[in-house]
Amino acid sequence: MIAQISGTLAQKIPGEVIVDVAGVGYQVLIPLSVFYQLPEIGAPLSLQIYTHVREDALQLFGFLDLAEKQMFVLLIGVSGIGPKLAINILSGITAAELKRALREGDQNRLVAIPGVGRKLAERLIVELKDRMATLAPVEAETGRADGASQLVLDAVSALVNLGYKKPDAEKLVREVVKRGAESLESVLKESLRHLSP
Repeated sequence: MIAQISGTLAQKIPGEVIVDVAGVGYQVLIPLSVFYQLPEIGAPLSLQIYTHVREDALQLFGFLDLAEKQMFVLLIGVSGIGPKLAINILSGITAAELKRALREGDQNRLVAIPGVGRKLAERLIVELKDRMATLAPVEAETGRADGASQLVLDAVSALVNLGYKKPDAEKLVREVVKRGAESLESVLKESLRHLSP
């Protein structure tokens, strides 16, 4: 069972990458959230892998951290959700936000994810709500502190509400927070300074 792949990013398109490991190219399916955080082609890349084996196929699903992989495994354990739908769900919501929505039974947030209807949202809450308490904190697994992670979510949400694209906003906000901005106001001021022409 392949659990992790480390190599060179050889190719990337939305939903899929090829990672070159010692001359062998591994095709890995990824959520859009991972795609937007990928380095340039030719850069080193390490992905947490879930290996999905069927009679007619062996597919690799990749994630940048264990929290996303853990959430993916929980999602495919829900009746009616296969790997493709689980990847689609994680493309529309971060692992941290999904965990919060499930824990709080926030059906409206789940229905806002492309491909998730009201019945599926209800099933997700019923089957996974109690399991959210047993999960390790998403922020701890990704190496971010609770406050910093919440700050990123709040700042990205504010920028999206102002009309900026989520992937662009998320990338910029993470960079601004890395540089040391600690309050929502300072993160937004710095981000808007970069976004304004």
